[in-house]
Amino acid sequence: MLKAEVQPVLGMMSGTSFDGVDAAMLDTDGEQIAGFGPTAFRPYTEDERAVLRAAMGRWPGEAGVEAAAEIIETAHAEVMARFETAALAGFHGQTLAHDPGGRGTHQAGSGAVLALVSGVPVVWDFRTSDVKLGGQGAPLAPFYHFALARHIGADAPLAFLNLGGVGNLTWVDPRKTRPDEEDALLALDTGPANAPLDDLCHARLGIARDEGGALAARGAVDADVVAAFLQEPFFFRMPPKSLDRGFADMQARVAHLADADALATLTECAASAVSEALGFCPIPPERVLVCGGGRHNAHLMAAIAAHLPCPVLPVEAVGLDGDMIEAQAFAYLAMRVARGLPTSCPSTTGVAASVGGGQISAP
Repeated sequence: MLKAEVQPVLGMMSGTSFDGVDAAMLDTDGEQIAGFGPTAFRPYTEDERAVLRAAMGRWPGEAGVEAAAEIIETAHAEVMARFETAALAGFHGQTLAHDPGGRGTHQAGSGAVLALVSGVPVVWDFRTSDVKLGGQGAPLAPFYHFALARHIGADAPLAFLNLGGVGNLTWVDPRKTRPDEEDALLALDTGPANAPLDDLCHARLGIARDEGGALAARGAVDADVVAAFLQEPFFFRMPPKSLDRGFADMQARVAHLADADALATLTECAASAVSEALGFCPIPPERVLVCGGGRHNAHLMAAIAAHLPCPVLPVEAVGLDGDMIEAQAFAYLAMRVARGLPTSCPSTTGVAASVGGGQISAP
Protein backbone atom coordinates (compact mmCIF):
# COMPACT_ATOMS: atom_id res chain seq x y z
CA MET A 1 0.00 0.00 0.00
CA LEU A 2 1.43 3.39 -1.03
CA LYS A 3 1.91 6.32 1.31
CA ALA A 4 -0.44 9.29 1.17
CA GLU A 5 1.81 11.48 -0.97
CA VAL A 6 1.43 13.05 -4.39
CA GLN A 7 2.94 11.01 -7.21
CA PRO A 8 2.90 11.17 -11.02
CA VAL A 9 0.41 8.55 -12.22
CA LEU A 10 -0.40 7.55 -15.79
CA GLY A 11 -4.01 6.76 -16.70
CA MET A 12 -5.07 5.00 -19.92
CA MET A 13 -8.50 4.49 -21.46
CA SER A 14 -9.71 2.70 -24.58
CA GLY A 15 -13.44 3.22 -25.19
CA THR A 16 -16.03 1.33 -27.20
CA SER A 17 -15.65 3.73 -30.14
CA PHE A 18 -12.36 1.91 -30.88
CA ASP A 19 -10.70 5.16 -31.95
CA GLY A 20 -7.56 4.50 -29.91
CA VAL A 21 -5.89 4.82 -26.52
CA ASP A 22 -6.10 8.06 -24.52
CA ALA A 23 -3.32 8.52 -21.98
CA ALA A 24 -2.82 11.27 -19.40
CA MET A 25 -0.52 11.97 -16.49
CA LEU A 26 -1.99 13.17 -13.22
CA ASP A 27 -0.22 14.32 -10.08
CA THR A 28 -2.33 12.99 -7.22
CA ASP A 29 -2.39 11.26 -3.86
CA GLY A 30 -5.69 9.58 -4.71
CA GLU A 31 -7.65 12.26 -2.85
CA GLN A 32 -6.50 15.65 -4.11
CA ILE A 33 -5.47 16.68 -7.62
CA ALA A 34 -2.10 18.41 -7.44
CA GLY A 35 -1.62 18.98 -11.17
CA PHE A 36 -2.20 17.79 -14.71
CA GLY A 37 0.62 16.36 -16.80
CA PRO A 38 1.18 15.60 -20.48
CA THR A 39 -1.25 13.61 -22.59
CA ALA A 40 -1.04 11.36 -25.63
CA PHE A 41 -3.28 9.53 -28.08
CA ARG A 42 -2.42 6.33 -29.94
CA PRO A 43 -4.98 5.65 -32.70
CA TYR A 44 -5.95 2.15 -33.76
CA THR A 45 -5.45 1.19 -37.39
CA GLU A 46 -8.41 0.05 -39.45
CA ASP A 47 -7.15 -3.54 -39.23
CA GLU A 48 -6.88 -3.31 -35.45
CA ARG A 49 -10.39 -1.86 -35.21
CA ALA A 50 -11.74 -4.74 -37.27
CA VAL A 51 -10.24 -7.30 -34.84
CA LEU A 52 -11.59 -5.43 -31.80
CA ARG A 53 -15.08 -5.08 -33.27
CA ALA A 54 -15.15 -8.79 -34.13
CA ALA A 55 -14.43 -9.63 -30.47
CA MET A 56 -17.22 -7.46 -29.04
CA GLY A 57 -19.63 -9.38 -26.81
CA ARG A 58 -17.18 -12.23 -26.27
CA TRP A 59 -15.79 -13.64 -23.04
CA PRO A 60 -12.33 -15.01 -22.11
CA GLY A 61 -11.46 -18.10 -24.10
CA GLU A 62 -13.87 -17.37 -26.95
CA ALA A 63 -12.81 -16.86 -30.55
CA GLY A 64 -11.03 -13.59 -31.30
CA VAL A 65 -10.50 -12.54 -27.71
CA GLU A 66 -6.81 -13.45 -27.55
CA ALA A 67 -6.08 -11.52 -30.75
CA ALA A 68 -7.97 -8.51 -29.41
CA ALA A 69 -6.05 -8.64 -26.11
CA GLU A 70 -2.74 -8.69 -27.97
CA ILE A 71 -3.69 -5.53 -29.87
CA ILE A 72 -4.81 -3.82 -26.66
CA GLU A 73 -1.58 -4.72 -24.84
CA THR A 74 0.64 -3.66 -27.75
CA ALA A 75 -1.10 -0.29 -28.17
CA HIS A 76 -0.96 0.47 -24.45
CA ALA A 77 2.69 -0.58 -24.19
CA GLU A 78 3.53 1.84 -27.00
CA VAL A 79 1.75 4.65 -25.16
CA MET A 80 3.42 3.83 -21.85
CA ALA A 81 6.85 4.10 -23.46
CA ARG A 82 6.19 7.83 -24.02
CA PHE A 83 5.85 8.52 -20.28
CA GLU A 84 9.09 7.96 -18.42
CA THR A 85 8.19 9.62 -15.13
CA ALA A 86 5.15 7.55 -14.13
CA ALA A 87 5.42 5.99 -10.68
CA LEU A 88 2.22 4.01 -11.27
CA ALA A 89 -0.16 3.33 -14.15
CA GLY A 90 -3.91 2.71 -14.35
CA PHE A 91 -4.98 0.43 -17.22
CA HIS A 92 -8.69 0.10 -17.93
CA GLY A 93 -8.40 -2.42 -20.76
CA GLN A 94 -10.99 -2.82 -23.51
CA THR A 95 -14.53 -3.72 -22.47
CA LEU A 96 -15.71 -6.55 -24.69
CA ALA A 97 -18.62 -7.82 -22.59
CA HIS A 98 -20.47 -6.44 -19.58
CA ASP A 99 -23.23 -8.38 -17.83
CA PRO A 100 -23.57 -7.30 -14.17
CA GLY A 101 -25.84 -9.73 -12.35
CA GLY A 102 -25.00 -12.37 -14.95
CA ARG A 103 -21.63 -13.45 -16.31
CA GLY A 104 -19.85 -10.40 -14.88
CA THR A 105 -17.64 -8.02 -16.81
CA HIS A 106 -14.78 -8.56 -19.27
CA GLN A 107 -12.06 -6.05 -20.07
CA ALA A 108 -9.49 -7.50 -22.49
CA GLY A 109 -5.80 -6.95 -21.86
CA SER A 110 -3.47 -7.92 -19.03
CA GLY A 111 -2.01 -5.37 -16.65
CA ALA A 112 0.58 -7.97 -15.66
CA VAL A 113 1.92 -7.98 -19.22
CA LEU A 114 2.14 -4.19 -19.27
CA ALA A 115 3.93 -4.10 -15.93
CA LEU A 116 6.46 -6.63 -17.22
CA VAL A 117 7.08 -4.72 -20.45
CA SER A 118 7.12 -1.21 -18.97
CA GLY A 119 8.79 -1.75 -15.61
CA VAL A 120 6.01 0.28 -13.96
CA PRO A 121 3.45 -1.09 -11.44
CA VAL A 122 0.07 -1.34 -13.16
CA VAL A 123 -3.39 -1.23 -11.55
CA TRP A 124 -6.06 -2.95 -13.65
CA ASP A 125 -9.30 -5.00 -13.59
CA PHE A 126 -11.13 -2.09 -11.92
CA ARG A 127 -14.70 -3.35 -12.34
CA THR A 128 -14.79 -6.99 -11.20
CA SER A 129 -14.91 -6.39 -7.43
CA ASP A 130 -17.81 -3.98 -7.77
CA VAL A 131 -19.81 -6.44 -9.92
CA LYS A 132 -19.12 -9.31 -7.51
CA LEU A 133 -20.59 -7.24 -4.68
CA GLY A 134 -23.79 -6.55 -6.61
CA GLY A 135 -22.81 -3.30 -8.34
CA GLN A 136 -23.20 -2.35 -11.98
CA GLY A 137 -19.42 -2.03 -12.36
CA ALA A 138 -20.08 1.35 -13.96
CA PRO A 139 -19.65 4.23 -14.02
CA LEU A 140 -16.26 4.52 -12.32
CA ALA A 141 -15.41 8.15 -13.15
CA PRO A 142 -17.67 9.72 -10.43
CA PHE A 143 -15.02 9.55 -7.70
CA TYR A 144 -12.72 11.51 -10.01
CA HIS A 145 -15.52 13.96 -10.82
CA PHE A 146 -15.79 14.62 -7.07
CA ALA A 147 -12.07 15.44 -6.95
CA LEU A 148 -12.41 17.69 -10.02
CA ALA A 149 -15.29 19.61 -8.47
CA ARG A 150 -13.19 20.36 -5.42
CA HIS A 151 -10.13 21.12 -7.56
CA ILE A 152 -11.95 23.85 -9.51
CA GLY A 153 -13.22 25.38 -6.27
CA ALA A 154 -16.91 24.58 -6.73
CA ASP A 155 -18.90 25.50 -3.63
CA ALA A 156 -22.38 24.28 -4.65
CA PRO A 157 -23.75 21.12 -6.24
CA LEU A 158 -22.93 20.72 -9.92
CA ALA A 159 -23.05 17.95 -12.51
CA PHE A 160 -20.59 16.42 -14.95
CA LEU A 161 -22.18 15.11 -18.14
CA ASN A 162 -20.14 12.78 -20.33
CA LEU A 163 -21.52 12.58 -23.87
CA GLY A 164 -20.04 9.46 -25.40
CA GLY A 165 -21.93 6.75 -27.26
CA VAL A 166 -24.12 6.72 -24.15
CA GLY A 167 -24.60 9.72 -21.88
CA ASN A 168 -23.79 9.53 -18.20
CA LEU A 169 -24.32 12.08 -15.46
CA THR A 170 -22.53 12.57 -12.15
CA TRP A 171 -24.11 14.89 -9.60
CA VAL A 172 -21.53 16.16 -7.09
CA ASP A 173 -21.85 18.02 -3.81
CA PRO A 174 -18.32 19.43 -3.32
CA ARG A 175 -19.19 20.58 0.18
CA LYS A 176 -18.76 16.97 1.33
CA THR A 177 -15.31 15.79 2.33
CA ARG A 178 -15.21 12.30 0.75
CA PRO A 179 -16.73 10.88 -2.43
CA ASP A 180 -18.26 7.93 -0.56
CA GLU A 181 -19.83 10.18 2.08
CA GLU A 182 -23.63 10.09 2.16
CA ASP A 183 -25.18 12.43 -0.43
CA ALA A 184 -21.80 13.37 -1.92
CA LEU A 185 -22.44 11.73 -5.30
CA LEU A 186 -25.15 10.36 -7.53
CA ALA A 187 -24.34 8.72 -10.86
CA LEU A 188 -26.45 7.32 -13.67
CA ASP A 189 -26.48 6.72 -17.40
CA THR A 190 -28.85 9.16 -19.07
CA GLY A 191 -29.58 7.21 -22.27
CA PRO A 192 -28.31 7.08 -25.85
CA ALA A 193 -26.15 10.04 -26.85
CA ASN A 194 -23.69 10.05 -29.78
CA ALA A 195 -24.05 6.40 -30.79
CA PRO A 196 -27.42 6.58 -32.60
CA LEU A 197 -26.36 9.80 -34.36
CA ASP A 198 -23.08 8.32 -35.55
CA ASP A 199 -24.72 5.02 -36.48
CA LEU A 200 -27.22 6.82 -38.68
CA CYS A 201 -24.50 8.89 -40.36
CA HIS A 202 -22.47 5.76 -41.05
CA ALA A 203 -25.40 3.68 -42.32
CA ARG A 204 -27.22 6.29 -44.39
CA LEU A 205 -24.57 8.81 -45.41
CA GLY A 206 -21.29 6.91 -45.29
CA ILE A 207 -19.72 9.51 -42.98
CA ALA A 208 -18.42 9.20 -39.44
CA ARG A 209 -20.56 11.90 -37.86
CA ASP A 210 -22.74 14.95 -38.38
CA GLU A 211 -20.05 17.56 -37.72
CA GLY A 212 -21.31 20.08 -35.19
CA GLY A 213 -24.84 18.78 -35.66
CA ALA A 214 -25.14 20.90 -38.82
CA LEU A 215 -27.50 18.50 -40.63
CA ALA A 216 -29.60 17.87 -37.52
CA ALA A 217 -30.01 21.63 -37.11
CA ARG A 218 -31.80 21.73 -40.47
CA GLY A 219 -34.23 18.94 -39.57
CA ALA A 220 -37.61 18.83 -37.84
CA VAL A 221 -38.18 16.81 -34.66
CA ASP A 222 -40.82 14.07 -34.70
CA ALA A 223 -42.43 14.68 -31.31
CA ASP A 224 -44.26 11.35 -31.36
CA VAL A 225 -40.98 9.43 -31.61
CA VAL A 226 -39.52 11.39 -28.70
CA ALA A 227 -42.63 10.87 -26.56
CA ALA A 228 -42.58 7.11 -27.17
CA PHE A 229 -38.85 7.01 -26.40
CA LEU A 230 -39.40 8.68 -23.02
CA GLN A 231 -41.92 6.02 -22.03
CA GLU A 232 -39.22 3.33 -21.95
CA PRO A 233 -38.97 1.63 -18.51
CA PHE A 234 -35.32 2.69 -18.18
CA PHE A 235 -36.33 6.29 -17.55
CA PHE A 236 -38.52 5.33 -14.60
CA ARG A 237 -35.89 3.25 -12.78
CA MET A 238 -34.26 4.89 -9.80
CA PRO A 239 -30.49 5.52 -10.01
CA PRO A 240 -27.81 4.45 -9.89
CA LYS A 241 -28.39 2.68 -13.18
CA SER A 242 -26.38 1.81 -16.28
CA LEU A 243 -27.67 1.29 -19.76
CA ASP A 244 -25.72 -1.83 -20.76
CA ARG A 245 -27.06 -2.92 -24.17
CA GLY A 246 -30.38 -1.06 -24.15
CA PHE A 247 -31.91 1.02 -26.94
CA ALA A 248 -30.55 -1.05 -29.80
CA ASP A 249 -33.62 -0.07 -31.86
CA MET A 250 -32.95 3.66 -32.19
CA GLN A 251 -32.43 3.43 -35.97
CA ALA A 252 -35.75 1.63 -36.40
CA ARG A 253 -37.53 4.39 -34.47
CA VAL A 254 -36.52 6.98 -37.09
CA ALA A 255 -36.43 4.76 -40.19
CA HIS A 256 -39.46 6.57 -41.67
CA LEU A 257 -37.82 10.00 -41.41
CA ALA A 258 -35.58 11.86 -43.85
CA ASP A 259 -31.91 12.10 -42.84
CA ALA A 260 -32.02 15.61 -41.32
CA ASP A 261 -35.32 14.94 -39.52
CA ALA A 262 -34.01 11.63 -38.18
CA LEU A 263 -30.87 13.27 -36.81
CA ALA A 264 -32.89 16.12 -35.30
CA THR A 265 -35.20 13.60 -33.62
CA LEU A 266 -32.35 11.47 -32.26
CA THR A 267 -30.69 14.64 -30.94
CA GLU A 268 -33.89 15.61 -29.16
CA CYS A 269 -34.13 12.10 -27.69
CA ALA A 270 -30.60 12.43 -26.27
CA ALA A 271 -31.30 15.90 -24.86
CA SER A 272 -34.62 14.83 -23.35
CA ALA A 273 -32.90 11.86 -21.71
CA VAL A 274 -30.43 14.22 -20.00
CA SER A 275 -33.33 16.32 -18.75
CA GLU A 276 -35.02 13.23 -17.32
CA ALA A 277 -31.80 12.23 -15.55
CA LEU A 278 -31.43 15.66 -13.97
CA GLY A 279 -34.77 15.14 -12.27
CA PHE A 280 -33.18 12.49 -10.04
CA CYS A 281 -30.60 14.90 -8.59
CA PRO A 282 -31.10 15.53 -4.84
CA ILE A 283 -30.54 19.28 -5.37
CA PRO A 284 -30.64 20.96 -8.79
CA PRO A 285 -27.06 21.54 -9.98
CA GLU A 286 -25.93 25.14 -10.41
CA ARG A 287 -24.26 24.18 -13.72
CA VAL A 288 -23.62 21.18 -15.96
CA LEU A 289 -20.06 20.67 -17.22
CA VAL A 290 -19.86 18.55 -20.37
CA CYS A 291 -17.02 16.28 -21.45
CA GLY A 292 -16.74 13.61 -24.14
CA GLY A 293 -17.09 13.92 -27.91
CA GLY A 294 -20.68 15.16 -27.77
CA ARG A 295 -19.58 18.54 -26.45
CA HIS A 296 -18.31 19.30 -29.98
CA ASN A 297 -21.86 18.89 -31.34
CA ALA A 298 -23.19 22.44 -31.09
CA HIS A 299 -26.75 21.41 -31.95
CA LEU A 300 -26.80 18.71 -29.26
CA MET A 301 -25.35 21.13 -26.69
CA ALA A 302 -28.01 23.72 -27.57
CA ALA A 303 -30.79 21.11 -27.33
CA ILE A 304 -29.61 20.07 -23.87
CA ALA A 305 -29.32 23.70 -22.74
CA ALA A 306 -32.87 24.34 -23.93
CA HIS A 307 -34.12 21.63 -21.54
CA LEU A 308 -32.14 22.56 -18.43
CA PRO A 309 -32.65 25.42 -15.96
CA CYS A 310 -28.91 25.99 -15.48
CA PRO A 311 -25.86 26.78 -17.63
CA VAL A 312 -24.55 23.93 -19.81
CA LEU A 313 -20.83 24.40 -20.51
CA PRO A 314 -17.95 22.38 -21.95
CA VAL A 315 -15.45 21.49 -19.21
CA GLU A 316 -12.90 23.68 -20.98
CA ALA A 317 -14.84 26.62 -19.51
CA VAL A 318 -13.31 25.73 -16.13
CA GLY A 319 -9.87 24.88 -17.49
CA LEU A 320 -10.25 21.10 -17.90
CA ASP A 321 -9.48 18.84 -20.87
CA GLY A 322 -12.71 17.21 -22.00
CA ASP A 323 -10.91 14.66 -24.16
CA MET A 324 -8.75 13.30 -21.34
CA ILE A 325 -10.99 13.20 -18.27
CA GLU A 326 -11.62 9.45 -18.52
CA ALA A 327 -7.90 8.68 -18.89
CA GLN A 328 -7.15 10.97 -15.95
CA ALA A 329 -9.87 9.21 -13.96
CA PHE A 330 -8.05 5.89 -14.21
CA ALA A 331 -4.82 7.51 -13.03
CA TYR A 332 -6.73 8.84 -10.02
CA LEU A 333 -8.43 5.50 -9.37
CA ALA A 334 -5.12 3.65 -9.70
CA MET A 335 -3.66 5.72 -6.88
CA ARG A 336 -6.75 5.08 -4.76
CA VAL A 337 -6.39 1.32 -5.31
CA ALA A 338 -2.70 1.51 -4.42
CA ARG A 339 -3.61 3.31 -1.19
CA GLY A 340 -6.48 0.96 -0.31
CA LEU A 341 -9.17 3.60 -0.80
CA PRO A 342 -12.63 2.90 -2.25
CA THR A 343 -13.31 3.49 -5.94
CA SER A 344 -17.11 3.06 -6.00
CA CYS A 345 -20.00 3.18 -3.55
CA PRO A 346 -23.76 2.53 -3.42
CA SER A 347 -24.69 5.91 -4.91
CA THR A 348 -22.43 5.51 -7.96
CA THR A 349 -22.80 1.85 -9.05
CA GLY A 350 -25.40 0.40 -6.69
CA VAL A 351 -22.77 -1.79 -5.02
CA ALA A 352 -23.67 -3.05 -1.54
CA ALA A 353 -20.98 -0.98 0.22
CA SER A 354 -17.99 1.20 -0.59
CA VAL A 355 -15.47 -0.97 -2.42
CA GLY A 356 -11.98 -0.59 -3.84
CA GLY A 357 -11.68 -2.33 -7.20
CA GLY A 358 -8.57 -3.26 -9.12
CA GLN A 359 -5.56 -5.47 -8.76
CA ILE A 360 -1.92 -4.38 -8.80
CA SER A 361 0.74 -6.07 -10.93
CA ALA A 362 4.35 -5.33 -10.04
CA PRO A 363 7.04 -5.15 -12.75
